[in-house]
Amino acid sequence: METLPGPSRLPRWISAHRTLEKALQGLTKLQHLVGQPRLGLRNSPPHLPYLLPQTHQHLRLVREHYGAGLAQLWEETYFRVFLANLLEKIKQATRLFKREKEQIFQEGSAARRNLTKLSLIFSHMLAELQALFPDGQDRGSTYQLSKPEAQTFWRETWGSRSLVSWSEFREGLDRVHPVDPGPMALALRSTIDLTCNGHISVFEFDIFTRLFQPWPTLLKNWTYLAVTHPGYMAFLTYDEVKARLQAYTNKPGSYIFRLSCTRLGQWAIGYVTEDGSILQTIPQNKPLFQALIDGRKEGFYLYADGKNANPDLAELTEVSSQNRIQVSQEQFEVYCQVGSTFQLCKICAENDKDVRIQPCGHLLCRGCLNTWQLSEAHTCPFCRREIWGHEDILIDAFSYKEDSASLEDEGDEGDMEDVEVVLQELAMMRQEKKASSSGHWMLHRPLPSLPQGNPPSAAPWDSLATSPFPEEEQLS
Repeated sequence: METLPGPSRLPRWISAHRTLEKALQGLTKLQHLVGQPRLGLRNSPPHLPYLLPQTHQHLRLVREHYGAGLAQLWEETYFRVFLANLLEKIKQATRLFKREKEQIFQEGSAARRNLTKLSLIFSHMLAELQALFPDGQDRGSTYQLSKPEAQTFWRETWGSRSLVSWSEFREGLDRVHPVDPGPMALALRSTIDLTCNGHISVFEFDIFTRLFQPWPTLLKNWTYLAVTHPGYMAFLTYDEVKARLQAYTNKPGSYIFRLSCTRLGQWAIGYVTEDGSILQTIPQNKPLFQALIDGRKEGFYLYADGKNANPDLAELTEVSSQNRIQVSQEQFEVYCQVGSTFQLCKICAENDKDVRIQPCGHLLCRGCLNTWQLSEAHTCPFCRREIWGHEDILIDAFSYKEDSASLEDEGDEGDMEDVEVVLQELAMMRQEKKASSSGHWMLHRPLPSLPQGNPPSAAPWDSLATSPFPEEEQLS
């Protein structure tokens, strides 16, 4: 049984527990306000009657885990900043009900729009808390960013810290991705700071680098897609996408895009079809600019926010030198021993690898990746890790005359380990005398079992709450 801290630590212990208790009480009070039938909140993300009790429950989980040790957590900065921000957002939301007594109940009013924006912020805060405290315990020091370059940058710059001030973040980022001062810096802060607390967490940076991948052109991608693109909508919800596109139902190909609030790190694109319907799609495993380019070719994304001018994003598709992989002599010799080459796709054994899956780093050809995705699989065909994205790569074959030190020496060790197994499976398929295409192989290849174990489920809160619907494919 935990004992109370000594007299010298009592003030910190009391301060931590009092602030946490105040936040829990504030969530309860706000829950009663947003639960009023007259408010008529739609049960679609971000749904405050769902988010508030989930946040309440997770904070109780943290309190139960740390007990009297909450004072130590209080000194780790993140939790203290999180609670201060939570109290401020609760105050802002509560104030809307006090000052805008009638407008808050009118859909489309300024007060209602402010409540919607706060709903998005509460949604981001809950997602961050669950990511950094997955079991009620602080895991921020070991949080793994999905992009290897982003992971390396954060840990080499700030070590095990999970939160830094905006000024400190900007100074660190400027060393690898120079940030122009003034309006551009302010715009960057408003994009990354999803919780609007003046700090940047490792979770928020992870989301940002996933949204504006690839890493070598991170801020260039952000500038093209978020600063100058008329189709980008900040802090917009699922329902607001429909409302905005209603004005363009007679102009098929009109589109806008926003951050998905239920799948942070991914984009949601709303667009008008030929028959005037409004659909929404979440691009899978490709950068946004590539999805917009592909959609433009197919006639889906033609008019950004209904405007006749559609930005040309072709410049963003150029493969940088950091996406070139140099085959080493060791890799060349190992693959020769099994009668293959490093650059040959191990799935179809026909095409060269030209795509790298993120975050696991496995390589394959685009044809096999496309076929794999048609099977509605969202995990890597080799290691079964969830696919968060992919990037184009070029592989330079090994030559004894070349100096491999000038290019990236990408080991792709996971692929090296899979070579023998994959070749054996290919041989078995040939023995069955089935003239299968790479598509057949992708769809019918036996896969290793999915990893066992699920994150702890949330205990119900006192007040009722219904889960939000997943983001729908059709806005009706």
